[in-house]
Order: sequence, then C-alpha cells, then structure tokens
Amino acid sequence: MLARYRMPLLAAVDQSTGLPVRKPKPVRYEVDRPGRLVHVDIKKQGRIPDGGGWRVHGRGSAQARKAATARDRAAQAGTGAPHGYRYLHHAVDDYSRVAYSEILDDERKETAAGFWQRANAFFQNIGITVSAVMTDNGSCYRSRAFADALGENVKHKWTKPFRPQTNGKVERFNRTLAAEWAYARPYASEQEREATYETWLHHYNHHRPHTGIDGQAPSARVHNLTGRYT
Repeated sequence: MLARYRMPLLAAVDQSTGLPVRKPKPVRYEVDRPGRLVHVDIKKQGRIPDGGGWRVHGRGSAQARKAATARDRAAQAGTGAPHGYRYLHHAVDDYSRVAYSEILDDERKETAAGFWQRANAFFQNIGITVSAVMTDNGSCYRSRAFADALGENVKHKWTKPFRPQTNGKVERFNRTLAAEWAYARPYASEQEREATYETWLHHYNHHRPHTGIDGQAPSARVHNLTGRYT
C-alpha cells in the first residue's frame, strides 16, 4: 500500500509529524586504478569446537558453555588454541575489490608483517603494483616490522580514529564473509570451516557480483587475474 500511494517507508518518516526525513547521501570514494590503495585489516573470529558450537547444539547448551569457557581461558592465556580465536588477515584492493586473505593464529607485528609480504606478492603476481596501504591504528600496524614490510615505495595511510567507515571496503568484506562463509551454515569443527575458505575466496574474487562495482565480479577489474586464488 505504501508503494501504491507513493508513500515513504515508516522508518523514513518523522514519528511526530509524519514528514519524510531526508538523510544526506553517504559520500563514497574510489581510487582510479588497481593498487593505488589497498585496505588491510584483521578480523578476530571464535574457533568452532570439535563437534560444533551453539549453532549446532543451541544457545545455552552444555557444548556451547564448554566452548565459551575454553575460549575465555585461551584468551587469558594469550593463545588461540585449542578453542580460542583465529585471526583473519585481509588485504582488499580499493578499485577492484579483489581480496587476499589468510587465517592465522594471532595479530602480532611479525604475523601482520609476514602477511603483508605474501599479500603484496599475490598482487604483484596478478599485475597490481601497490602504492598505498590503509590500516587502522592497531599496534601491529604501528610497528617497525610492518613498516619494513611495506618498504619505501608503499605509502602507509591511517584510518580516522573511531571511524571504521574510513576503511569501509574491508569492513564490507568482513560482513560479506560472515554472512556467506563464516556463519552461512553450521560447521562441525574449525577445521571443517577453514577447509572451505579458499573455495569461498575464489567465488568472491571471480564469480560473486559486487554491487559497489556495478554488479561485476572483482576479477573483471583486473584483466590478468588467473583462475587460481594462490
């Protein structure tokens, strides 16, 4: 009925007056070529215990409580094993949205530096020369190890404090992988979920339409991107 009478959605009107509320259109930016800016970030993700977590057994189940206790103990001990956390390190090209990602054990400076070296090699292998990288202000990214990994030819840009939308391309990638991979279906173990990650990344880079680039797959904007993820 709202559509028939050309009325705005109830969520878009002022509750006291019933008048449409005009919100400013968000400003989106995009660089003009692959490699001019790559967004780098880390997503912390809870491990799935063997036998499945609450998504398999239900919230409040004995298995779910046991997994939560083990995860908290692992976090306090500073280790991700056996039921703590995994860390998804991402590098997403601003122009093409092509993503390189690895699931690693921590977010230490040496780990972040090593990840970037492999990510940069991936981009070079598909013909992309990276000239700038954007990260948040995490300690691993402020380290000398990460600066050395970037080298003199890659400019390091920083997100604005308390404004994650500055790094919005990789934040959107995080939401996509959560909905379409991490929590898309119940997994019986962390190993089972991780075994599907490379296949999902290939689908994301080569086959999944991306609304931010007019429904193209990211690979369409990188002409020599091969059919292999690694």
